[in-house]
Amino acid sequence: MAAKRILFLTGDFAEDYEMMVPFQALEMIGHKVDTVCPGKKRGDKIKTAIHDFEGDQTYTEKPGHLFILNATFDDVDVDDYDALMIVGGRAPEYLRLNERVVEIVQEFAGAGKLIAAVCHGAQLLAAADVIRGKRISGYPACAPDIRLAGGEYADIRMDDAITDGNFVTCPVYLAHPRWLAQVLLQLGTEIKL
Repeated sequence: MAAKRILFLTGDFAEDYEMMVPFQALEMIGHKVDTVCPGKKRGDKIKTAIHDFEGDQTYTEKPGHLFILNATFDDVDVDDYDALMIVGGRAPEYLRLNERVVEIVQEFAGAGKLIAAVCHGAQLLAAADVIRGKRISGYPACAPDIRLAGGEYADIRMDDAITDGNFVTCPVYLAHPRWLAQVLLQLGTEIKL
């Protein structure tokens, strides 16, 4: 298996699990994952948040870990990457306001490269206007964003994921096993024990 280069877009108050688990899993199997945040450089830290489902109308939020970025946002060249991963949590609602972030998503989509988004990452896909006619999952509160952007909201189990073309999406971190499995399949990753 040839190692793939993956760009991981994130921001402050990204969902802790949705950053840590995919980042570590992809690095563990040999892929190179560059994690970037607008306005920040390699070595800077971002705050994460832990979201939990405790019977309320929506998730609760608690402070998560500090995550050290391993690449600089201003150095991103889409041609250098095989895939884009978009973290969930509150980060996407702010990321979608950054013109360069939106351009990066559009460049990946235009090149037909893999784009994987979890949870609120669908907000960024919608803002970039790249999901018309695609079945896209995300946190249920993102369903209106997906529909308004011309996508079909995939109302799947919270522990499931869906692939439509070059998009792999899921509702929440509970879907990591299926989401990451579909991401690896799209990347052509073979794991031999």
